[in-house]
Amino acid sequence: MTLTQSPFTTATQSENRTVGQRYRSIFLMAIASLIVLGGLGGRLVYLQLLDGAANRKLAENNRIRLIPKQPERGKVLDRKGRILAGSRLSHSVFLWPLARKKAVWGSTVKRLAQVLKIPEKVVLERLDQAGYNSPFLVRVARGISPEQVTALTEYSAELEGVQVDAEAVRYYPNGDLAAHVLGYTGELSDEELKQRQDDGYRLGDVTGQMGIELAYESLLRGEWGGQQVEVDGAGQVVRILGQKATKTGQDVSLTLDVDLQKVAEQALGDRKGAIVALDPRNGAVLAMVSRPAFDPNLFSTRITDAQWEQLQSADHPFVNRALQAFQPASTFKIVTTAAGLESGKFSPDTVLPTYPSLMIGGIEFNDWNRAGFGPLDFPGAIAHSSDTFFYQVAMTIGDQTLIDWTRRFGFGRKTGIELAVEEAPGLVPDEAWKQKELKEGWFLGDTVNMSIGQGYLLTSPLQVAVMFAVPANGGFLVKPHLLKDNEESKNWRESLNLLPTTTQKLQSGLREVVTYGTGGGVYDPSLPAISGKSGTSEDVGGGSDTWFGAYAPSDTPEIVVVAFAEKSGGGGGSVGAPIVRQVLKAYFDLKKKGSPLPKP
Repeated sequence: MTLTQSPFTTATQSENRTVGQRYRSIFLMAIASLIVLGGLGGRLVYLQLLDGAANRKLAENNRIRLIPKQPERGKVLDRKGRILAGSRLSHSVFLWPLARKKAVWGSTVKRLAQVLKIPEKVVLERLDQAGYNSPFLVRVARGISPEQVTALTEYSAELEGVQVDAEAVRYYPNGDLAAHVLGYTGELSDEELKQRQDDGYRLGDVTGQMGIELAYESLLRGEWGGQQVEVDGAGQVVRILGQKATKTGQDVSLTLDVDLQKVAEQALGDRKGAIVALDPRNGAVLAMVSRPAFDPNLFSTRITDAQWEQLQSADHPFVNRALQAFQPASTFKIVTTAAGLESGKFSPDTVLPTYPSLMIGGIEFNDWNRAGFGPLDFPGAIAHSSDTFFYQVAMTIGDQTLIDWTRRFGFGRKTGIELAVEEAPGLVPDEAWKQKELKEGWFLGDTVNMSIGQGYLLTSPLQVAVMFAVPANGGFLVKPHLLKDNEESKNWRESLNLLPTTTQKLQSGLREVVTYGTGGGVYDPSLPAISGKSGTSEDVGGGSDTWFGAYAPSDTPEIVVVAFAEKSGGGGGSVGAPIVRQVLKAYFDLKKKGSPLPKP
């Protein structure tokens, strides 16, 4: 019998195979799903748990913007509370590096550079320096014009990541008045930023660059504040998450008097030189002028290349000539007189003959009038400014005694004023210095030249003012200062231990300079009695430098004024004395309205 396959059997076998394949597929799909889900889950675990902090930071950076706000600098005030340096609102331009990818910043920077009229590379350098992932705003321009604000608004669609904000910028209401004392502000350079990062400074910080702005930077700068804000995809602020208020810097009150400063600057005019006025009782600086000058407002915004070139074409306008060193000429005869009388080799009543010239070491040293003055005592020699008189004093006391007293009067070192960065110590030459610098010994002629403020001796107008304060206050060296409430400086006085007779001879001689000597140009019948001394030195480059220093009232001095005119020609009595007279007159006129001086 032939066996035939049952259709039921066949169907059953076939059906069994189909069911097995279906389960196997489901099984395989389940395994695959588990693998995929496991991978995703593992990735999620990694992202959430293992690398969560870093990714949350990236997410936050994409929607959180940190907007730092620079504090307003403290004001600089004169002694009566009038503003010398303050702030005004202006517009600045900032970029948000994180707003765009590095590759697409190019078109934005090009348009921005066109509007702001600055090189594209300047903007790109700031972005590179900040880093393209930085959430902080980066300032690329300060003090932009209203027209530029309008233009940036019009082009806003092309300027994604660009923000214009109001910001306080430094403002000097009197222009170049007292520019060398006040200084100016500017953004930190890359090198400065590296040096000062540990002090809390950051990219774009505006700091004092010179003068009081630099000297009292720590007081004036204030503390940063800012906002942490959430922004949407278009960079628009959605909400403020947190805010820290800025802390305005401290105000600084100076000893300067604006009115006296204005008169002093007018008196010096366009001459290259300096004026210093100070209180001989405590060293408070009442006026300090240097010419040529500059307008510090130029640096409150971005200075153009043309403006910079113009400033450089002037004769070193950033140099504070009141703090730079020059030959003091015959004003220095104050020191030679003190050295001679204190040496014990001359009595207070000494009388010496004077000559048209003296032959010293084979060299003829002339008196300035080429005729001599006949016999003179110390006050008479000061009054007539006899050179041959002081040659004889110097040869008698010797170089070391003269050098020692020169240093006692504060020459050859900084005075202690707050503008130490810009102050020159001057030079008191001696044999060691000459051997080192010139490879030759000290000659008698060097001592003779030094006795009348010539030769290698170099002093600043401020140092000369401190010298004049010694006979004015009865024999004390004072420390000049600009901070009104600087008690340490106000109370710091060093006695030179001068004999009363030395002080008296100095005071008599300086008074006689005005009554019948070389300083008649300072006389004004409306003013109290004035004492002073002129000086004229031949400048190496040609022309002559002129000096005049004075104090008043002669019996109870309360102001010293020193005027220095570089390469002015003429003499100290004819050029410097009238300048000093104008300043003294302004001082005493102001005093009638209300004293600019505190009680010593």
